[in-house]
Amino acid sequence: MSPAEARLREMPSNMTEAEWQQRVNLAACYRLVALYGWDDLVDTHISARVPGPDHHFLINPYGLMFEEITASSLVKVDLHGNQLSESEYSINPAGFTIHSAIHEVREDAICVLHLHTLDGTAVSSSAEGLLPLNQTAQLVTHDLAYHDYEGIALDHEERPRLQKDLGDHNHMLLRNHGTLTVGRSVASAFERMYHLERACSMQVRTRALGTPVYPVEEIAIEKNTELLANRDRAELRANNLVWPPLLRKLDRVNPGYRS
Repeated sequence: MSPAEARLREMPSNMTEAEWQQRVNLAACYRLVALYGWDDLVDTHISARVPGPDHHFLINPYGLMFEEITASSLVKVDLHGNQLSESEYSINPAGFTIHSAIHEVREDAICVLHLHTLDGTAVSSSAEGLLPLNQTAQLVTHDLAYHDYEGIALDHEERPRLQKDLGDHNHMLLRNHGTLTVGRSVASAFERMYHLERACSMQVRTRALGTPVYPVEEIAIEKNTELLANRDRAELRANNLVWPPLLRKLDRVNPGYRS
């Protein structure tokens, strides 16, 4: 049986193939976040737009660990917070505030990924934010936004400010809170988060060693920025080079997300 045939066997009869594939990719993303140690019990959240004209998106059932998420367990909601798929679980209300805000105004933000990691939150809580200290950070800093902390994100009145601060950027540090990335696919949002999290960890370690050495030539940073600003190239890389081996890895160490 081919992988495509296996996917279709798992797919419910009342669902389009496009939605099911999005569910599989999003469930894989949740499990990869757990595999990399970025999860936070049942908190933080990742969402993905359901293909089609409606602004419906998928998000985790609030009460499952990320390593337990499956394609069929993801909850479909609309921009008003109405649950459109049956589930014994509700959704994280703070997660809805953040993700609905971004899905509402960014047609290209198919996937939104938010974390509370130790190093990501540490850098988001430092006055200097993320610095272009190394090559990995330079994958991010040219496309990085900041949003000031307003408490646990339960107030929907925060959404316009979050939308304005993100603008057309694809990486964000939520001050005193954590990290956030968006992408035109689950794959690109995950790869962006991988670079953002690595850059934060590298900065924390560099700072622990003492005074950092900054890149000597500004032209090197400008060269990297010009190279990395091509979002179409980034999308192709994420989907064709990075995501397939990540799924193969997940199939080896934590299969079951396709169910």
